[in-house]
Amino acid sequence: MRLSASELSRFGEEIGAQLRAPAVIGLSGELGTGKTTLVQAICRGLGAKVRATSPTYALVHHYDAGATPVYHVDCYRLRQPEEARDLGFDDMMRERAIILIEWPERAGGWAPPLDRHFQLSYDDDPTHRVVEELRLA
Repeated sequence: MRLSASELSRFGEEIGAQLRAPAVIGLSGELGTGKTTLVQAICRGLGAKVRATSPTYALVHHYDAGATPVYHVDCYRLRQPEEARDLGFDDMMRERAIILIEWPERAGGWAPPLDRHFQLSYDDDPTHRVVEELRLA
């Protein structure tokens, strides 16, 4: 689907409002295609108390969304999948958290199985993004 910035925000808020823990959402796409923007909207839909920010350097951010823990993981800086071993995915899964993973493909088998996976890409119109939900095996 082709979405403007406001439509992408509404789409993410709807996803967040419908999510039930535990859940793992993957977000893939080139730099600047709106992955973090979509995470921010999902977090708003979940009722997160603070604005989600990109965890590119910290790799993992935790957000308070009531009784459900929400983790935002950015795997962009991983050079090899083995580096994801220490991100705490096992602990997040034990917490029955909602886990939002940017660049999940970079974590390889260390990432938990995805419940949903979205691919974001540029549109010919620079004010829009293309969002495709990928089928999971």
